[in-house]
Amino acid sequence: MKIAISGKGGVGKTMLAALLAREFARNGFSVLAIDADPDANLASTLGFPHPEQIVPISEMKELIEERTGAKIGQSGSIYKLNPKVDDIPEKYAQKQDGIRLMIMGRVKRGGGGCYCPENSLVQSLMAHLLVARNEVVILDMAAGIEHLGRATARAVEKFIVVVEPGRKSVETAFQVQKLASDMGVNLTLAVGNKVRNENDRAFLESSLPAFQFLGFIPYDPAITDAEISSSLAIDSSPAVLSEVQSIYRRLIDSAQKQ
Repeated sequence: MKIAISGKGGVGKTMLAALLAREFARNGFSVLAIDADPDANLASTLGFPHPEQIVPISEMKELIEERTGAKIGQSGSIYKLNPKVDDIPEKYAQKQDGIRLMIMGRVKRGGGGCYCPENSLVQSLMAHLLVARNEVVILDMAAGIEHLGRATARAVEKFIVVVEPGRKSVETAFQVQKLASDMGVNLTLAVGNKVRNENDRAFLESSLPAFQFLGFIPYDPAITDAEISSSLAIDSSPAVLSEVQSIYRRLIDSAQKQ
């Protein structure tokens, strides 16, 4: 199963990605968690030691030069559009508690320029992970889906947008849905997060009638308290864990019916 999780910043998509990765691993699946959000936090959320020391793929200069044939920083250099990537997960993924983790890194310069050889390697690697790998792949993505091309986007079997009760979050969900549609992906799955009561749930359901909600994760201040105290937030709330386990079962059930 290939799962991409997107949504507005701060809605809890990284938390959902981490909890689902752990739930799949606990149930015996081979799991590869991919941090494709430029503001990479998946490693720390999963509790990997020294996450700040993990080098994103797009910043591995020697690897990029070796595989693409380009000299980084030289304008006009010729490089391979389809570099060899099939051995990269085994060589460069971080491993912990049955989960392998890879961080993609940024694919664009802040000023709008292009990391062309870097992009070539990241795009080829993403295509390999989503098309050729026989395992559970969970992508934690930004609201955009710039790491995905049309072919790789269509390889995603479950595209989930995380929303919290609020207009901005709902608007982002529609924007992500349009981006996915432009790539040929029918994005209709959602997870509500930070849901305090039935009014919050009703707001999300009425605001996103075309989406199928996989679940509604309750708001629990224990999550925030854990983050403030540098504790592992994914272990701090039994109520949140219980709902994510239900979401996991729904994903499994839907896959078995296909």
